[in-house]
Amino acid sequence: MTEFIRKIVPNAKDDVLAGITVSLAMIPEVVAFAFVAQIDPLVALSGAFIIGLITAIFGGRPGLISGAAGAVAVIFVTMISEGHTKGMMFDVPVENMGYYYLLAAVVMMGVFQVVAGIFKLGRFVRLIPHPVMMGFVNGLAIVIFIAQVKMFTHKKLEVTAEGVKKYINIPMEGTELYTMIGLVLLTMGVIWLLPRITKKIPASLTAILITTAIVVVSGMDVSTVGSYIIEGGGTGLKGELPTPNMELWQNLPFNLDTLSFILPYAFLAACVGLIESLMTMNLVDELTETRGNGNRECIAQGAGNMLSGLFGGTGGCGMIGQTVININAGGRGRLSGVMMALTLLTFILFTDKYIEQVPIAALVGVMIMMVIETFAWSSFRIIRKIPKSDAIVLVIVSAVTVIYDLAIAVFVGVIISALVFAWENAKKIRARKRFKDDGTKVYEIWGPLFFGSIAAFNEKFDVKGDPDNIEIDFVESRVSDHSAIEAIYNIVEKYEAAGKTIKLKHLSEDCKALLYKSSPKFREVIVVAVNDPRYHLAANPEKFPKSLSEYKLIEEE
Repeated sequence: MTEFIRKIVPNAKDDVLAGITVSLAMIPEVVAFAFVAQIDPLVALSGAFIIGLITAIFGGRPGLISGAAGAVAVIFVTMISEGHTKGMMFDVPVENMGYYYLLAAVVMMGVFQVVAGIFKLGRFVRLIPHPVMMGFVNGLAIVIFIAQVKMFTHKKLEVTAEGVKKYINIPMEGTELYTMIGLVLLTMGVIWLLPRITKKIPASLTAILITTAIVVVSGMDVSTVGSYIIEGGGTGLKGELPTPNMELWQNLPFNLDTLSFILPYAFLAACVGLIESLMTMNLVDELTETRGNGNRECIAQGAGNMLSGLFGGTGGCGMIGQTVININAGGRGRLSGVMMALTLLTFILFTDKYIEQVPIAALVGVMIMMVIETFAWSSFRIIRKIPKSDAIVLVIVSAVTVIYDLAIAVFVGVIISALVFAWENAKKIRARKRFKDDGTKVYEIWGPLFFGSIAAFNEKFDVKGDPDNIEIDFVESRVSDHSAIEAIYNIVEKYEAAGKTIKLKHLSEDCKALLYKSSPKFREVIVVAVNDPRYHLAANPEKFPKSLSEYKLIEEE
């Protein structure tokens, strides 16, 4: 704890103010996602508090903001709906059964994430190519911008022919629209202008306070946080301190049917949550020129989701929009995330009436400025300068993020990048052919030998037309996988079946070990004593000479 306090002191003021700003910007987004998932907004806000607090203290990336995110909420929509139906089919019907299934799924989601951290799966985020990262950022910025455009509507209550009451979105018109646009532009203007005057106070928080003050003093009839929640079917921000939800265990049947029902949703939510969190962590790494711990973040996200489910909250993950707002407001340490969570709890417990007066326009202005900051505008400048394959990946990932989902976009981007990489390297395999004085034909293999290049590798050899003695030299090639070893094995088999002698030189130690294991005859085919300094340097890089005069010494060894 002493170490934690020591680390948060240097940037305490900026972290505190940034945390307050982020908590205000988080409310409408979390509430909107709660409506999407068909749950009470207070359930989502409780989850945002718990997950945000746990990840801020124990996570692997100071400055990263976590909460109840839409990417996770969308996954649970179908499960909640089906859960309500299943609850009505019990011998003793249970109302709102989908909610109890949700809490159980959130707990299991957390378990999956903790396991991922324990097995150090977080390191694989480093394998995500830069074009995928850039496409992810652009796509998510577009998604957030579209969400802000939807705020330029108001809800109207309608009654269907069956007597069912529901709200529908009606586009703003006239004075209402112009007022909304004016307040958004005012907020954006303050955020843009204030840092040019002074950087001692956070621009986003100041803009929210100024816009709110103007609305309250003038008595403008505009959409506020309170009206937004009520129009969506909520009852307001007023809530209670999250406590362990004992009703969960009383109403949830512990059997194989429950497990099989929630397991797919929990696993998918865990994957999506980790991908978005780790991608956000990567973005913060780039913005702050520091490096986070992916495996620690996996465990913290999992622990946060487990506690959120046990305390009656929904699941969540890292939130790129709020994280960028935090970084831009000066939040760099863990205190910013802690302050966000505590401020959010304060809003729920004590200051709900004040926060409900904040105009939606102020928060929309903050989010639009965040979109402008987040979008990788440099992608327009470099898209014609980078390889076509990278440009295609960038565009596809952006489009899939907008149309479908972040997780799908990342998987598609990584798969395309991997296939392009494999194809390009598959074309690099070369075979230089020469003859020794005794008539032995030597194939000098150049380039990586792996599953993608074995077809081209096999085409290099002329088994029928070659002389009786053959050597294959791998000093400029790296045997990468089992497919490559199988290809070498097949070539040897073909030459021996033709009654010819073949020798293999400069194979790596791991490749030799596998070939020896596959067939004892390779001990006669592989040449072990090779007098070539390049081979020994590749096999033993610690023996790299300090000067050229040491090459002779290496040869003698």
